[in-house]
Amino acid sequence: MLCSAPMILVGLTGGVATGKSTVAKMFKQYGAVVIDADQLARDVVKPGKPAWRAIVTLFGKIVLNPDRSLDRQAIGSIVFRNRTIRRQLEHIIHPRVAREQQRLVRRVDKHKPHAVVIYEVPLLFEADVDKRVDTIIVVTADRGTQVARLRKRNGLSRTEALRRIRSQMPLAKKIQQADHVLNGTLPRSSLRKQVGQLFKSLRLLA
Repeated sequence: MLCSAPMILVGLTGGVATGKSTVAKMFKQYGAVVIDADQLARDVVKPGKPAWRAIVTLFGKIVLNPDRSLDRQAIGSIVFRNRTIRRQLEHIIHPRVAREQQRLVRRVDKHKPHAVVIYEVPLLFEADVDKRVDTIIVVTADRGTQVARLRKRNGLSRTEALRRIRSQMPLAKKIQQADHVLNGTLPRSSLRKQVGQLFKSLRLLA
C-alpha cells in the first residue's frame, strides 16, 4: 500500500471510453480527493521537461505543435499502430507520473489523513499501479458504446476506435481483478446513486 492508514487509496480504471472520468467527477462531488493520471501525464511532458525532450528524441519534431507542446493526436496515431513505440513512450512517461502521484498522495495524507483518494488511471493494470493501491474499481461499458463514444469524442473511424480499445488489457480481465465494478452505461442518476453508496462504504475504511 502506498498510503498509511487510515487514508484509503482507490485505483479507478476501466476500458477507454467506459465512463471513468464521469465516475471520478461523481466521487469528487461526494467528497473524495481525485488524482487524474492523464492530467499528470500532460504535466510531466510540458515543453522543456525531461520527458518532453525524451519524447521529441523518440518521435522527432513532427509531433510538436507550433507552441512546442506535444501533438497528442499525432502521437496517438503512431503508438496505437506500433506496440514497440508505445512501450517506449510508456517507459518515458509512467515512472514520472508515478513519482508525481506519490508526491500528491503524501500531501493529501498530511492534510487530509482520513481522505478517500481516487486515483483515476486508464492503464492501472498495464502499468502495475494495481500493486500500489488499496482497492480497485473498474468501470465497464459494452464494445458498441466504447466505439460510439470514441467516434463522437475523438473523431475516430470505427477501425481506429477498435484499435485503441484492443491496445488495452481486455475489460473482462480487469473485471476479474476488480474489488468493485460500475456500469458506465447506466443512466446518470442510477450511476450517481451507486457511486454514492460505494463512497460511503469506502469512507468507513478510511
